[in-house]
Amino acid sequence: MRKITTSAYMPTDIEVEKISETVAKITAYPFETGYAVTLAHPLRRLLYTSTLGYAPTGVKIEGVSHEFDSMRGMLEDVALFIINLKNIRFKLKNDSNKEIIEYSFKGPKEITGEDLNNDIVEVVNPGAYLATINEDAELKFNIIIQKGIGYVPSEDLRDDIENDYIALDAFFTPVKKAVYDIQNVLVEDNPDYEKIVFTITTDGQVGAIEAFKHSLEAMYQQMSVFKGVLDIDVNTPSPSSSNEHSKLLASVEDLNLSARSFNCLDKAGVKFIGELALMDENELKDLKNLGKKSLDEIKAVMEEIGYPVGGDALKDSKEQLKKKIADLKNTNE
Repeated sequence: MRKITTSAYMPTDIEVEKISETVAKITAYPFETGYAVTLAHPLRRLLYTSTLGYAPTGVKIEGVSHEFDSMRGMLEDVALFIINLKNIRFKLKNDSNKEIIEYSFKGPKEITGEDLNNDIVEVVNPGAYLATINEDAELKFNIIIQKGIGYVPSEDLRDDIENDYIALDAFFTPVKKAVYDIQNVLVEDNPDYEKIVFTITTDGQVGAIEAFKHSLEAMYQQMSVFKGVLDIDVNTPSPSSSNEHSKLLASVEDLNLSARSFNCLDKAGVKFIGELALMDENELKDLKNLGKKSLDEIKAVMEEIGYPVGGDALKDSKEQLKKKIADLKNTNE
């Protein structure tokens, strides 16, 4: 029987099973009905899109001018060589963001990922096939290897790749598989609570548990944009509403100030109420010919409309308001 509550049940248990360096199972429970999938689905997406990995982004082959070319003495044409290269998974040993690696091979030889290991780069799938060259061939090529997230097509990389390199589609994500299962779990005689079981497999560039950590960090970072909402005083007028924007972008004439106060603001170039809302008391005092009586009047009026001089009613909306006022002034000039 479901009970009336005033907050969602807080999950209390987590189990982390490291099946291998590249495979892990992570279980968390118990969640209220519907909460498990609400969390699991975005975490799965972030596993694929936010986990740092490495990929070749460009290749230069001696004697080759474009990706549809062929090379004497190599079994594969250049297009197939590139496909094979993109299937090799690299990892930079010095944790740098970009390296250019030079290779040179003489035939006869079958070249695999293991042959591309050196002091700078490690190939995490050493058995992956690259190319075969005959006894008369010499294969020299450079590879640009970069760190990144997600997928970037070669069209978007061409402007950043040296002219003599062929740009490659970059598959950065090291996560090969990320699946979750939602199961029911019993809590206080209620069988409707839920358990998330994640199974994560990576290609070896990063471990499965490390990949899950990256997705959690990405979720926290993305959600932090809403942190300012927690600090909002719901009793304070919000400048983000259309009515409040209209008030702040209205003329200072609408404040019905005395002629002396209005003339002082007008001569100082203060045209909009929002400009007063952006000022602190010292800035207001610095306005030429603004006496104490006018200062007190302006402060009282601004307090009355919910934007006290030097207050924080605007908070994170200051830059937006400044831009709107600047645009209005430019339009009126």
